Amino acid sequence: MTRAGTGSTGAARGGDQIIPRPPGAVVGGPPPWHTLDPTARAINVARVRDAIGAAPPARTSPLEGSGVRASAVLAALYDDADGRATVILTRRAQHLRSHRGEVSFPGGGEEPNDTDAWATALREAHEEVGLDPALVTRIGELDHMRTVTGRSYIVPFVASLATEPDLEPDPSEVERILHVPLDELAADGVYREEHWGLPQLERPIFFFEVEGDTIWGATAAMLRNLLLVVFGIAEDGTTVAR
Repeated sequence: MTRAGTGSTGAARGGDQIIPRPPGAVVGGPPPWHTLDPTARAINVARVRDAIGAAPPARTSPLEGSGVRASAVLAALYDDADGRATVILTRRAQHLRSHRGEVSFPGGGEEPNDTDAWATALREAHEEVGLDPALVTRIGELDHMRTVTGRSYIVPFVASLATEPDLEPDPSEVERILHVPLDELAADGVYREEHWGLPQLERPIFFFEVEGDTIWGATAAMLRNLLLVVFGIAEDGTTVAR
């Protein structure tokens, strides 16, 4: 079990993940929340719940209803001893064929016995880290994402836990469990963007450099989406009217 703190431990930021950065990748802009005072970046679970409740419905994927396989992930949050909303993440096992060593939410593909995407997220979290579904309270959804291959889409669920749970990683899938305060992700010097691809096909790639790990790709995009909702910031950086 690993905790990402505020840098007080002296651990280096960033991990040893293999990031397939293409030639010509360029640095992007500052964090969308860079103008916020640090005190305005404090986040607890109640703030997340209120923000998601006041936000527009999550955007769906154009693939939904087309017969492609759905995936779901669970962003389970609890308030730590200091009242900071903390998200449970995993570092994927090194022997996996895809995305090995990457930081991700507990989650995976829909199975025939799953009644819906929420059931998929709960099942996967239980299988990967031993999270008891009875402890989980659903808050809402983030924008659904299309996978890079275009053959699936991901439904990200946000949920709350009354207290920090006892967890155990499944070594067949998970190398370690991470507990990351959301306000750590919004701290100065943690988030960055890059732009990959030709101008006509360019897409932004997001990164969070926490102690001992780099969170990037789809997981970073979902965490960025969550922070934008919590801070009431639109994709263009403007304040969202609520």
